[in-house]
Amino acid sequence: MNPKEIIARRVAMEFNDGDFVNLGIGIPTMVANYLPEGVKVILHAENGFLGMGPAPAPGQEDPDLVNAGGQPSSLFPGGASFDSATSFGIIRGGHLRATVLGALEVDEEGNLANWMIPGKMVSGMGGAMDLVVGARQVIIAMEHTAKGRPKILKKCTLPLTAVKEVDLIVTEMGVFDYSDGLTLREIGPDVTIEDIKQATQADFNVAKDLKPMLS
Repeated sequence: MNPKEIIARRVAMEFNDGDFVNLGIGIPTMVANYLPEGVKVILHAENGFLGMGPAPAPGQEDPDLVNAGGQPSSLFPGGASFDSATSFGIIRGGHLRATVLGALEVDEEGNLANWMIPGKMVSGMGGAMDLVVGARQVIIAMEHTAKGRPKILKKCTLPLTAVKEVDLIVTEMGVFDYSDGLTLREIGPDVTIEDIKQATQADFNVAKDLKPMLS
């Protein structure tokens, strides 16, 4: 199983029937493909969809139906499309149980940088700044390192998207929360605590009841 699939599968297990969840660009969009059978989660896409489903089968793509990352998606019966004003009214109105976002950096204080690298062309912050304050839970779904460089830092170095808004981090190496400072709650397959320490710049606690990562 590749790292992105490990992450998406684990994030999908966070949700329960009736949860109203936004999926951001990148790994978060994959979560729609791994929701547990029998769990009905209402997925929101920032570009104006509600009731999004998994990626369609090859040949069944609709060019007018794409997720926030511009990838082909599906729509469950009862789903809807709408304009950006309505989409951001949902976000800013506090209606989201959670948002799942990717990140360039996260730090031990729960700060998030996920929208730009100085000197590189960017189209803008997008909806991330609204999502992190509008959703009741902010889940970061990202690979643990970038080309061997830690992404969980003592302090973010890139321009911030939000300050102290991250609640949960899921990587292929483990699951962290901020219930008692940055704390490792679950450990990934074939990974040791020492492996995680070497790949993480931030200081973190290890839960006394540390568990294998759910999958």
